[in-house]
Order: sequence, then C-alpha cells, then structure tokens
Amino acid sequence: MPRAVSDHQSRAAGSGSTAAPTGSGDPAVSARFGGPASAPNAPGGSAPPLAPAGHATPHPVLSLEPLVEGVLLKRYKRFLADVELADGQVVTVHCANTGPMTGVLHPGGRVRLRHAPSPTRKLAWTWEQAETTGADGRPVWVGINTALPNRLVRATIEAGCLEPWLGPIAAIRAEVPYGEGRRSRIDLLLTPAPGPDGAPPTDPRPIYLEVKNTTWTEGDLALFPDTVTERGQKHLVELAALLPTARAVLLPCLSRGDVTRFAPGDSADPRYGELFRQALAAGVEVLPCIFEFSGEAVHWLGLASVLERQPT
Repeated sequence: MPRAVSDHQSRAAGSGSTAAPTGSGDPAVSARFGGPASAPNAPGGSAPPLAPAGHATPHPVLSLEPLVEGVLLKRYKRFLADVELADGQVVTVHCANTGPMTGVLHPGGRVRLRHAPSPTRKLAWTWEQAETTGADGRPVWVGINTALPNRLVRATIEAGCLEPWLGPIAAIRAEVPYGEGRRSRIDLLLTPAPGPDGAPPTDPRPIYLEVKNTTWTEGDLALFPDTVTERGQKHLVELAALLPTARAVLLPCLSRGDVTRFAPGDSADPRYGELFRQALAAGVEVLPCIFEFSGEAVHWLGLASVLERQPT
C-alpha cells in the first residue's frame, strides 16, 4: 500500500502497523481511533481490530544523534538548565520545554543531552531526555524536547505505522495556516493517497493533525496538559470547526514507553477537559501515540486507549 511521502515526495523506509489497545472497560473510555473506516464522521466501514491494552512490538521510527548523559543540577528561567557531565564539567543547556514538566523534572536525576555547537546558537547543548520512575517502578527515559514531536510524528506516518487509522497518505505539509483569519498553523496537513488503480481515496478529505507532546502521567495514564493552556484550548475549538469538510485529528505524542492510556488533564486545566469532550462529541479523532526513547533511537509502541476525563 502507498506510504506517506514528504513535501518533496521522498518515501520513507520501513513498514508495519499495530492495532490500538482497548480501554479497561471503564464507561468513560471513548474510542476515537481515526482512519477512513473508523472515523466517527466517516461513511460506513468497520474500525481496525483493537488489541488488548499493552504495547506492540517496538517499531523504530527515528534515529537520534549521539547523546551525552549527565546529572541535572537545576533548571531556571524556563529555557535554561545546568547539567554536570561525567568528567565533572558543568554545562548550561537549552531547555525547549517551557512548561512545568510535571513528574519529569528531578534535580539530581539522569538526563541526556545533544551537543551541537554552531555560530548561530548561544548554547551548544540541548536537553533531550530525562530519566524518571515508570509506571512499573523501573526507570524510564522521557523525551522532553518539545521541538521533536512534530518530526517524530511525521516519521511515524511516513513509516506507515498509522495507516490503519489515517489511511494511505500521499503528501504531508507542515505549519499550514488555518483557523479563523488563518492566524493559526496546523502542525501537519495530510493529503490522502488514491486507491488501487488510481481510484479515489476511501475518504478524500484533507486531514488536519495537531500534535501535543505529553510527559505527565499518573501510573500508566498519560495526561495533557499539565498546566493551563489557552493555546491548547484554542486548538481544540479550531479542530472541531474544520468538521465535516475535513478530518480533524488530535495526536498526543506520549513521549515515554510506560503508558497505555490517555486522558485530558482536567485537574490542571478544567476548561481544556471540557473542550476536549466537546471536540470528541463533534467528531474530532484522537490518536495517542506511545513512543519509547533510548539514547540511539525512538520506537513507536502503538496507540493508547482514550478516556474522556481524568479519573478522580
């Protein structure tokens, strides 16, 4: 089947896909797994089969530049952190994640950095990953660089991992203006690929896909957001407004491999939770992708189940 291609129509290597894990039987679980066959506002068809909650065989989707380990000393001024390297050198690093980093900010904990000196950069080091305690009590590495998820999700689509839910994709465009007055930019705009022998796509509508990096957890439950986000609220409203002439997809990028479920972070942003449920009811699709991080690569583990609200 055709794979997703980039703006320049370059094809990505690799294949394979997996079904989304189901929920735990909780009536609050809302299955909003996309794809032309299963989208709530798509015509007819049956959804891809759902697997038991858990992880699929890891599928490598993105190789990483060599990373350097160190120990976090402190984070300050939102964008900066001091890290001690193995040789005792203390370096100041750029922190792209400006949020509270709930549950993953641990002074004295291990971190991984990318070293990329450049005349155009003030800091040669960038904070990429943090180690924390996972849902099973064992250490887990978490991707904290908020500049990475869009590239990671794009690579996952190009590898064909999301084809059962999105369908075959012919082209991907990034940062395309949309919304009221076209003042917002969608993370990824996908064009469905034609069917066999040039037949029209099963669902020819463009797919607007908004990516949200997600690192906050309670056990195996991933939560977004971890603070009030007026921008995130606006994105939910704008996604719903695209329906029914386009498909609207919210893709939480679960940047840690110890989770199996996703819910809105109602305790951090009650208004976001309300808008999330309204968006689900309107037909916005939610595809929470689970990723496992190592020092060399990022692997796609499958989809998490979706809860309509944060359990209390």
